[in-house]
Amino acid sequence: MVWLLAAPAAFASTPKAGGDGARQIWQLLDYVAVDYGGAVENGALASASEYAEMVDFAARAQQQLQSLPPHAGKAAIASAIGKLRTAIGTRASATDVARLAQEANRLLLAAYPFPIAPPLRPSLARGAELYARHCIACHGERGGGDGPLAATLNPAPTALNDPVRAKLRSLGALYQIVSLGVPGTAMPAFKELPAQDRWALAFFAGTLPYDQAMAQRGEQLWRQGRSVTPQRVPDLATLSQLSESALAQEVGDAAAQALTAYLRRQPAAIQSGQPEGLALARQLLDASRAALHGGDRAAALRLALSAYLDGVEPAEPVLAARSKSLLAALESAMLAYRSALTAGDLAQADASAAQLSELIDQAEAASSATRATPLATFLGALAILLREGLEALLIVVAMIACLKKAGQEQALPFVHAGWASALLAGLITWAVATWLVAFSGASRELTEGLGSLLAAAVLLSVGMWLHRKSSAGRWQHFIDTTLAAALSRRSAWALFGLAFLAVYREVFETVLFYSALLADGNGTALLAGFASAAALLAAASFVLLRTSTRLPIRQFFALTSVVVAVLAVVLAGKGIAALQEAGWVGVRLVAGPRLEMLGLYPTLQTMLAQSAVALAALAAIMFNRRPASERGTASS
Repeated sequence: MVWLLAAPAAFASTPKAGGDGARQIWQLLDYVAVDYGGAVENGALASASEYAEMVDFAARAQQQLQSLPPHAGKAAIASAIGKLRTAIGTRASATDVARLAQEANRLLLAAYPFPIAPPLRPSLARGAELYARHCIACHGERGGGDGPLAATLNPAPTALNDPVRAKLRSLGALYQIVSLGVPGTAMPAFKELPAQDRWALAFFAGTLPYDQAMAQRGEQLWRQGRSVTPQRVPDLATLSQLSESALAQEVGDAAAQALTAYLRRQPAAIQSGQPEGLALARQLLDASRAALHGGDRAAALRLALSAYLDGVEPAEPVLAARSKSLLAALESAMLAYRSALTAGDLAQADASAAQLSELIDQAEAASSATRATPLATFLGALAILLREGLEALLIVVAMIACLKKAGQEQALPFVHAGWASALLAGLITWAVATWLVAFSGASRELTEGLGSLLAAAVLLSVGMWLHRKSSAGRWQHFIDTTLAAALSRRSAWALFGLAFLAVYREVFETVLFYSALLADGNGTALLAGFASAAALLAAASFVLLRTSTRLPIRQFFALTSVVVAVLAVVLAGKGIAALQEAGWVGVRLVAGPRLEMLGLYPTLQTMLAQSAVALAALAAIMFNRRPASERGTASS
């Protein structure tokens, strides 16, 4: 039975050359299976135009099969399509034609696999929204093919709620139609929609032929487990391939209709069966290696990136809390593997993949270990907030100290508003991350990466400004002539932005790590660690501010400018590293240390970025040391 074919991780299967061609052949054959009944009835033509379409689609499927790469099963597919064409030519029954088309598609999918299941459980609410936006004008509110534009279209839109067609059509078939459109009709391809949105639309369209009463009967059958047990439909991949007609051969027409209605309306009733986290990372890594050995390096790179973003990144907070060194080793190995793929070094890629597999085993063991003790949670919460908070603290304290030195306390509210707003945004982030959406790895890394680079750019300009004022004479001149104008409302808002960026980036990471610690259930210990770290940071800020006010102006600004420049170099390295993990920047490994606290990573891209920032800072320092007569108005 087609619907019983095992399809674990179908969404992550290795893309093969000609994958789009195989997908379109599958769609053509599925269209024949579903629509042939409208062309031929009892051996006689019911619609000459639809019959011509069936003949054409079957012929095109066989023709396009020739363009697919060689495969041991290709001849069997060609034979199956040939039998289908013969059946159509003799005007065989709709049941026979559907069976032959489905058999051809089964063989096609086995030889040329492509995604046939959603990676995440689709949202029917999202599907309804997309249907109202893109489909209702043609297909009508209930999918009857009677929308406002239907009368103007030739051929007319398909009636999605037609029970005869619905019985033969799977959710996977609907997904292919949404993704690729239907040639020769007004049905467009919605390739611009994300895959998850296309699945949501397919799932919603798949509910239109069924009413609530059917779904309620199906729920009773499902819960009783008499007709079909959850073990027979274990995951979204199976549900996506399941057609009512195939199910009816097992449980009868009435039960098949009710169960299909229920499962399509309530996909949450099915255990996903899809691997998640580190298990998904291992699977995607295996798929990446297979793609590489198959000669598809682009697919191997894409799958390797997905292995990190969709597999490792979601598990990062737990790993960071349990074993920071293991997480660092895993991230380094991921970069090494992607670097080998980029270079096309098959031997190095295999070696890196083997190392990655071992590290994933260790990470799974660390992640599945028993829950942390209250003491471990306390120490983890303490260390995380201290580590993340110190970086932001240095920037904010330096800004406050500079303004106080300048006697410009009126600008302090903007700085305080900046870091306070970042804390509030962090609370909102916590709520969103916990209750509303699951952040993808890419969105986290992009937030951190772009935020780090922007903060580095601002810090570099601030640091050089501070160094230029390190001469007492220049500082006094600056105070007397330009500071009041510089601290205009526009400049004050720039202070707000810098304070916000500096703090929110660290709050963002802290939210992710604390979410993992909270999963251990030691809420009181976590709050105690948070409060202790906050108290230590407050004490550190008090000491820093008191000390900075007693420093001579020259030493104060020289020291502060160096600190700020160093922080800019650190943030530049972290920003590029985050964008590498998100796939926005390439990876080329070089010999060197990995010290995350200093933003040092052994990749050419991070080192080049940090070198550029360091050189810019050095050039500015050298420029500032030149006599004012040589620098002209730049000294003002």
